[in-house]
Amino acid sequence: MSGPVKEDTMKSLCGLTASEIAELGECNEKHSLAIANWLYKSKPGGMELIPDVPRKLKEKLKDISFPGVFAPVSSIRSADGTVKFLFRNESGQEFETVLLRDAKRTTVCVSSQSGCRMGCPFCATGKYGFRGNLSVRDILTQVLAPGIEGKVTHVVFMGMGEPMDNIDNVLRACEIMTASWGMAISPGKITVSTVGITPGVRKYLGSCNSNLALSLFSPFPEERLRSVPAEKSYPAREIIELMKSATSLKKRRMSVAYVMIRGVNDTAAHLEALKGLLHGSGIRVNLLPYHQLPGDVNISSPPETMNKFRHELVISGISASIRKSKGADISAACGLLAAGL
Repeated sequence: MSGPVKEDTMKSLCGLTASEIAELGECNEKHSLAIANWLYKSKPGGMELIPDVPRKLKEKLKDISFPGVFAPVSSIRSADGTVKFLFRNESGQEFETVLLRDAKRTTVCVSSQSGCRMGCPFCATGKYGFRGNLSVRDILTQVLAPGIEGKVTHVVFMGMGEPMDNIDNVLRACEIMTASWGMAISPGKITVSTVGITPGVRKYLGSCNSNLALSLFSPFPEERLRSVPAEKSYPAREIIELMKSATSLKKRRMSVAYVMIRGVNDTAAHLEALKGLLHGSGIRVNLLPYHQLPGDVNISSPPETMNKFRHELVISGISASIRKSKGADISAACGLLAAGL
């Protein structure tokens, strides 16, 4: 696991379901489940270490496959304990992953793409450009790799890229993360964030029970369009209607991420429009501080403004909280990932 491996005649086990492992190895369900558990619940070493599997099957697997989990090429630690990892896959695509820990949880913030093509001007990933979709193997590696120490309790797709722009691989990764034979992470402890791509959101809500977070930026469509180009083809109000329907059907959390910028989207008019947009929806609001990019004149809203937003939203019946930023000193906070470590 010292680095990504690509063999034309061999198959990566990481990224396969238990049934696909059974098909690949021509083995029974008991053995395929044992292999999947070894792969996704432990830090897999050599195949000779797979428990409860016949030696001949292990030897066969070694001839046709490899574990597929690879190590990051570098990492950096924040003063607050946050760790950022830089990965490079066999195609040369680079992507970053953030590990956050507190007393109760270990969260991995994973990337779904190398770069992003959404073009949001306030996001460093967008300025990095689009280098390609990440494979299921690439996504899962970010949770399984050496350096991601301890049991991962939560996964958030809030790293580089737009998950709904790589929806099939994201859904497949979520399936493996939540499967009993896979990582066995509760669907309620996985959150996928999006700027809103309607076909992808619709497919996600119909196929996955995990949480969804919409990056809103502004409750005013014309203002949002200037900072979130996806608004032109996929209006946020359309996404919110889909989220409203989903909250009544399944027990999962729907939320709006609202990054607050002083004098840009934190006025009384924005607050009232936000309340009007979300009232009675059951959608939670997470208020986040803004992180400046180089040469940026915008700054985050002051704490008193963020506290006022939270208070007014709560008393109007909308669940709201202020998210504490972590890892800003190593460019690991929201909007700062750009494969530069």
